[in-house]
Amino acid sequence: MYPQIEPYEKGRLEVEASPTFIHSLYYEVSGNKNGVPVVFLHGGPGGGTDPKDRQFFNPEKYKIILFDQRGAGKSTPSASTEYNTTWDLVADIERLREKLGIEKWHVFGGSWGSTLALAYAQTHPTRVRSLVLRGIFTLRKSELKFFYQDGSSHLFPEEWDRYLAPVDPSEQDDMVTAYHKLLNSPDDKIRLQAAKAWSRWEMATSKLYVSDDLLKHAEEDTFALAFARIENHYFVNEGFMRDGQLLEEQSIGKIRHIPTIVVQGRYDVVCPAATAWALKTTWETQCSTSSPASFELHIVPDAGHSSREPGIEKKLVEAADEVVAKY
Repeated sequence: MYPQIEPYEKGRLEVEASPTFIHSLYYEVSGNKNGVPVVFLHGGPGGGTDPKDRQFFNPEKYKIILFDQRGAGKSTPSASTEYNTTWDLVADIERLREKLGIEKWHVFGGSWGSTLALAYAQTHPTRVRSLVLRGIFTLRKSELKFFYQDGSSHLFPEEWDRYLAPVDPSEQDDMVTAYHKLLNSPDDKIRLQAAKAWSRWEMATSKLYVSDDLLKHAEEDTFALAFARIENHYFVNEGFMRDGQLLEEQSIGKIRHIPTIVVQGRYDVVCPAATAWALKTTWETQCSTSSPASFELHIVPDAGHSSREPGIEKKLVEAADEVVAKY
C-alpha cells in the first residue's frame, strides 16, 4: 500500500432526486492534480469509503477520486433507501465525472463495488479506461442464497446463530425478507439491534481470520444502520436488475474491450470465487483469437473477502500500478 495522503479537494454532489428530496454525496480528490483519474467504488452497498482506500493508488501518477454512495459514509441523509437504486448510483458516477471535468477514468471496486463497476461500465463503456475488481458480486439469487441463507452458515455456525437470533423462527426460511421487516420497524431499538446483527454477520465472515476491528465496526450505530438498511434494501429488490443481468452476453459484449483485472480470495465466503470464474468464462467465451480478451483473474490462495487481506492488498496495488502504466 502507498503512504497515507490527505485530499486536496473535498466537496458535495447535490442530487435532486425529487422536488422535495436531495441526496448530498460526499466526494474527495487526492494524489496528483494532473494525474490519471481513477474512481474508487466502495462496497456494501452502504459501506462508505475509508481514508485507507486512497492508498491502493500511486499518488504521483493518479488523480484519486473517492465518494460515498447514497446514504453511505458522509453522504446524507444517512442510511436513506429513498431514491436509492443501482441505476441511481450509476447516474451519480456519471454526474461526478462530469462535475470534475474528466473524460475517461479507471474504475476500481470490490464486492458491491465490483457490481457497481460492472453496471457503470456496461452503461457507459466509452468512459472507462480499465476495470480493477475484487471479490466479484453480481447479485444473482444464488449468490444471495449462499451468503444469507444456506452456504456460509455451514462454515461459521456460531456467527450464524447470532445472525438468526433477532428473527422469529417461523420467518428464518427467508432471512433477507425477515430482516427487511426488522430494519424498517418503527421501533428504533428493533432497527438498531437488527442492523448490528446483520452487519456483524458480514464483518465476522469477511477475513480468513476473524477481525476484532471489523466486529467492533459492526457495533457502530451510524455505520450499522446505513450498511444494513441499504444492503438489505438492494437485496430484497434483487439489485433492481434481472437475475444474472451483469453476466449476460449482451452485457459483457459491451465491455469486453476494456482491460480488466480481477483479484479474488480463494476462501471468500461472502462473494465466493465461483462468480469471478463465471465472469471469466463468460468474458472469454465469445473472444476471438484476433481480439484476445483483456481479462486477468488472480486468485489469492490465503485470503477471504476483505480488501485488507495482505495478499489481496498486494495484488490490488500491483493491478492499479499495471493499468496506470499501460492505459
